[in-house]
Amino acid sequence: MGDNEQRLVNNIDRALSAVEQLFRSLLDIYTLNQGEVAPRPESVDLDALLNGLAAQNSEAATWAGVDIRVHSGNHHVWTDPALLRTLLQNLVSNAFKYAPGKPILIGCRRQKGTVSIGVYDRGRGIPAEHLPHLCNEFYRVREKRDRDIEGVGLGLSIVSRIARLMNLRVNISSVPERGTAVTVSGLKAVAASQPVNNIEINWNTRLLSGLRVMLIEDNRNVLEATAMLLRRWGCEVQTFSSIPEISVDCDLVVTDFDLDRTASGADCIAYLSGLQGRRIPAIVITGHELQHVRQTLNDPDIPVLSKPVRPVELRSLLLSFKAGSAVY
Repeated sequence: MGDNEQRLVNNIDRALSAVEQLFRSLLDIYTLNQGEVAPRPESVDLDALLNGLAAQNSEAATWAGVDIRVHSGNHHVWTDPALLRTLLQNLVSNAFKYAPGKPILIGCRRQKGTVSIGVYDRGRGIPAEHLPHLCNEFYRVREKRDRDIEGVGLGLSIVSRIARLMNLRVNISSVPERGTAVTVSGLKAVAASQPVNNIEINWNTRLLSGLRVMLIEDNRNVLEATAMLLRRWGCEVQTFSSIPEISVDCDLVVTDFDLDRTASGADCIAYLSGLQGRRIPAIVITGHELQHVRQTLNDPDIPVLSKPVRPVELRSLLLSFKAGSAVY
């Protein structure tokens, strides 16, 4: 592949990634606006949460040339760990984009029974006139040198919504060419509890919790790996290597297009819909050319994903289905 072709492929891949990011961010906004997320506070060890956040971002930090430093202190707070981690992840991701090659500090401070968490970078900073608008949806501080910076301007809007949901305050201060500090305050300090609950909770696990998925795949390795992924996200999964002969109660079918020599994913969906007397929502996975599969299915409401499936694509479809706002 020549340089021009490779450049085109890279541009297409970046464009698709941007669309995926936009879709995920819009789902987060939609879910927060609909009130589908209720905080579940518990005693949280900030040292474990913040160091876990740094470890989770270590590879991205290496690519960005960023050194993440955590000064957490010995603080425990009463909060929802999944929501707090999602909020902080958005702040760290922003720092990667706008302060590449610079150190990032995540630090805590206790004052009068509350704890604040700050994310500090030494990037280019933000002019004062932009600060009041940073939490508006799709608002970005754009400069000519930003052409290669990915993002859609929803990260701080999500941060603001999560903070309101948790009764926290977000303060942004910045000095051009010196850096930016974002502080989240209002976390209630508590004594350490034993055992400290596992803070490795993923927000997507909560959002997809209870979604009943029928997974049909004739390749055993793919079946087991996909089922494990779905269960990690909180789905209730029933697995089959071929079309089940009896009716199985489920919310959604995820099926391979080529199940065996005599049946296809289209046959599977039609058969199961007939058994249950209703149209069953479905996602089809295939290694074939997508247009051919869509023509065979002849149903624009059935999304089709290419193998190997990217987890982010599958997760986005499941989230959109659960939220009741599927866009296929």
